[in-house]
Amino acid sequence: MNWTRTIGTCAAMCVLGAAALSVAAQTKPEAGDAAAGSEQNWWKNAVIYEIYPRSFQDSNGDGIGDLNGITERLDYLKELGVDAIWLTPCYPSPQVDFGYDVSDYKNIDPQYGTLKDFDRLIKEADKRHIRILMDMVMNHTSDKHKWFIQSRSSRTNSYRDWYVWHDGKGETATDKGDVPNNWQSDFGHSAWEWDEKTRQYYYHKFYIQQPDVNWDNPKIHAAFKDIIGFWLKRGVGGFRFDAITTLFEDPQMRDEEVLLDKDGKSYLNDYGDIAENDTRTNNLPTNHAVMQEMRAWSDTFDSPKFPGTRLLIGETYVPTIADLAAEYGTPDKPEFQLPMDTQVGFIDKLDIDQFRSKLNDVETAINGNVPLLVFTNHDRPRLDLRYGDGIHDDNIARVIATMLFASRGSSLFYYGDEIGMKTTPPTRKEDVKDPVGITGWPNDKGRDGERTPMQWDAEPNAGFSKAGVKTWLPVPPNSTEINVKAEEGKPDSLFTWYQTLIRLKKTVPALASGENVMLDTTNTKVLSWVRQTAGAPSVVIATNFTAEPQTVSLSVAGASGSVKTLLKTPGAADPSSIASIQLGPFGVYIGELQ
Repeated sequence: MNWTRTIGTCAAMCVLGAAALSVAAQTKPEAGDAAAGSEQNWWKNAVIYEIYPRSFQDSNGDGIGDLNGITERLDYLKELGVDAIWLTPCYPSPQVDFGYDVSDYKNIDPQYGTLKDFDRLIKEADKRHIRILMDMVMNHTSDKHKWFIQSRSSRTNSYRDWYVWHDGKGETATDKGDVPNNWQSDFGHSAWEWDEKTRQYYYHKFYIQQPDVNWDNPKIHAAFKDIIGFWLKRGVGGFRFDAITTLFEDPQMRDEEVLLDKDGKSYLNDYGDIAENDTRTNNLPTNHAVMQEMRAWSDTFDSPKFPGTRLLIGETYVPTIADLAAEYGTPDKPEFQLPMDTQVGFIDKLDIDQFRSKLNDVETAINGNVPLLVFTNHDRPRLDLRYGDGIHDDNIARVIATMLFASRGSSLFYYGDEIGMKTTPPTRKEDVKDPVGITGWPNDKGRDGERTPMQWDAEPNAGFSKAGVKTWLPVPPNSTEINVKAEEGKPDSLFTWYQTLIRLKKTVPALASGENVMLDTTNTKVLSWVRQTAGAPSVVIATNFTAEPQTVSLSVAGASGSVKTLLKTPGAADPSSIASIQLGPFGVYIGELQ
């Protein structure tokens, strides 16, 4: 979470080419259409939309988004072309980490509605061929969960070994001793918290109020299988598994290695702690057996509407492409259908060499599995702070969207990306809601800036909530210009760019299922590739990574080079051949070879 945050300004919109609008008008499939033509394979070319429920739509005027608000906006998501919605946690929770501290896995937090409201959301989404994916938090619970309340009540309680407890170093009857080792929380300071009543430390990879469960206990396995079954029976389309690589810790309890700077000296992180790696508490091999078990379990649940199609997505922050490939499992022991490829989307700078290399890795080095590309989520600043330059932000957003939707595989994006919402962090510590910002201020202002309310229109509260209501986070002032109403149906809008790209992804065979082959691989300014599939025209894509106009000359084996424009940004004239494609600043060209 060592993020650089600088606020960019809203750039002028680019315009779509006339050919792109023609394609959009001719190809308007139902959301949920599967490229491979079967429900069993729907996820292989899926478009998945992350919703942060608190911030999407407030239906009852309390300033907090809710499930009924999401239901109200399903037609919008269908129009956009979404196949599935990933909901961040809406279970009952003390909201220390805004839902990722779960106190009851089999209910809905009253702030968001009721189980009846959830069932209605499932039903209405199903009518529109949109699946609902829940967030499954299996690494930890809230300290208010009944399991932990029992666990900390005494050392002899039957739930004691449901969590990770350990004596302190040098503990005596009157002295708690030192923490068991040097392990740190991802959110700052020691990962061990002393419990005075039972005189032991418990482990928390994240907040103090999020004690880690003990995955060495078979009862934990059974409990989470029961929870997963509860939601699958209600009709959910699958789950995104939170922090899934952190389930296990080093059984020998060895200290983490201290990180050193270029001079060989230790240094402090943003929280003022000595910087460490986390190889003792993250990405241990034992994680795989758990996900093999959960995949086998979820595969036993069938839905009358979507038999055998439950999707498992992993939050897989792993260091290498080989580690990512392992998250898919093997044919006889499958794990995730779609582990997130965070190696591509979180480069956090427009480094053409890294993008070319990482995209090529995920297209060629994951044993033929389907990539899941993702550039944004609720934990990271929006695209403007990570990739924008404050001048060409919308053009740069088009470049990112093109890599997301015009590459092989499935695509995951965050609410508001499609209209160019900006990161809007708090300016005063007293306004911070996210505990990350409270702990890390001012070096880390937390994640409030990327969680602001969805901007639907230019009215007070941006259509998210009623005028005059105090929303849980402030509506950004730029909502008067950046909003859905201002962009829907406008040929030059970012929304239309997203919508058209998604339609091309679903309807052009090469974009739906073709392989990626990188082109012009020594070019340091333009990233180009071709999508190819048997029996259909190939599609070339060129994206300018610079603020200066570029001309690129491409060739594809066996093709004449003549091309038909599918989509373009300004500055790129319709070329007669891919031998001369003109691109404006951060321009994009997509064309079908003739």
